[in-house]
Amino acid sequence: MKHTPSNQFRLVHDAELHDRIEALRPLKNVDLFDLSLARTNRRDVARNILARIGAKQRSTINFVNAHCVNVQRTDAVYREALRTSDLLLPDGVGMEIAAQLCGEELGENLNGTDLFPEICREAEDQGASVYFFGGLPGVANGAANWAAAHYPELRIAGTQSGYYSVENENALIERMNRSRAGIIFVGLGVPLQEKWIARNRHRLDAPVVMGVGGLFDYYSGRIPRAPKFVRACKSEWVWRLAMEPRRMAKRYIRGNASFLAYSCVQAARQTGFADRANAFAKRAVDICGAALAIMALLPIFLAAALSIWFEDKGPVFFRQTRIGSDGSPFSMIKFRSMFIDAEARRASLVAQSDRYGTCFKMREDPRITQTGRFIRRFSIDELPQLFNVLNGSMSLVGPRPALPSEVCEYRGSQWQRLRGKPGITCTWQVRGRAEIPFERQAIMDRAYLKRTNLFVDLKLLMCTPGAVLSGRGAY
Repeated sequence: MKHTPSNQFRLVHDAELHDRIEALRPLKNVDLFDLSLARTNRRDVARNILARIGAKQRSTINFVNAHCVNVQRTDAVYREALRTSDLLLPDGVGMEIAAQLCGEELGENLNGTDLFPEICREAEDQGASVYFFGGLPGVANGAANWAAAHYPELRIAGTQSGYYSVENENALIERMNRSRAGIIFVGLGVPLQEKWIARNRHRLDAPVVMGVGGLFDYYSGRIPRAPKFVRACKSEWVWRLAMEPRRMAKRYIRGNASFLAYSCVQAARQTGFADRANAFAKRAVDICGAALAIMALLPIFLAAALSIWFEDKGPVFFRQTRIGSDGSPFSMIKFRSMFIDAEARRASLVAQSDRYGTCFKMREDPRITQTGRFIRRFSIDELPQLFNVLNGSMSLVGPRPALPSEVCEYRGSQWQRLRGKPGITCTWQVRGRAEIPFERQAIMDRAYLKRTNLFVDLKLLMCTPGAVLSGRGAY
């Protein structure tokens, strides 16, 4: 095929179109701190940003560093602004450390100071214009002058300091829109810039709006950047602390310590270590607690057993199939509190249940023996379940084990209460027991399973004796 000028133009155009389509492909992400962060290099992310401009793809882009993570923990508005961003870029060695703790790998450090020249170069090549907004008076101009000097073909759409009257905000946004900027750099600092962007994004015509923090200070020359060898040692934060000790002390000394501690907690959750540690601690408490309780309560065990046997000469213990963790059936043991033929008589009493719905309960159940009423009143009938705890089919704390017939009547999210190991005591057991409707019990069980930890279990265990002695809801 002969390459005529028109054919050559088309080949070049097709190659450029292909490159732009490739640049628009979604970047790989890493999830940290409940935020989705880009995992790529500076060149590719700069090309992706410019491709968004070329495609008129409205995008909000922000950076996330250790300070940002600390701020978003206590600032809900800022946290929402980050989560609704179209692209989040990891910035600084802190994010790299956090990723390593979680067993993840980030790409290059995508801090704004190093990324800015790449964006300017791509914008110059593609004819996109940029607008500088933020910083002290004259700082945005200084950064724009640096960009113009280093990239002579770069189109500067305009500049504006971060000090302006709120009454003039509408005029400022009109001016930004008239400039037809492809990208607006907003340098108001964290979290003001992200909140400003979130509040005004719907009024800004620019395809890309990007929060850049203190970037203008470096490129205007107001604050010198760390030497290359300091940056190579990943200690630029030390340089910044040395340059502005009074302003940065809280952020870098206390803030970095807080960030590292929080990163360790998040890593424990993300890698499953926290769950494994919690499960180990829970099992250890179950074994030790059940063994000690059996030894301490042995006289009560003996007294209850003798009373049950003397009343009707029937079995002391009652075994019943219950549904455990993840729907697995197991044999639960209790002191027998009903007559031997109780199960056969249950069908004739269902219509008289005091509780509407899934679970059958009667305040004056004729199947209960005299001894049974007493041991139920003080939950003594539940004590043999300590042996279930020892063999691992139950826990000291967890949703009460359900009957198979009850499980068959579960609806919707009620099934979720089977996700954890059943327990002797639980949230609703210490707050009213049978007085609480089953629908509410299921909600409380699901809430417990979502936030279960050793401290919650210990708190419920400490509340249980008081609930037992009060007798509330025990029948």
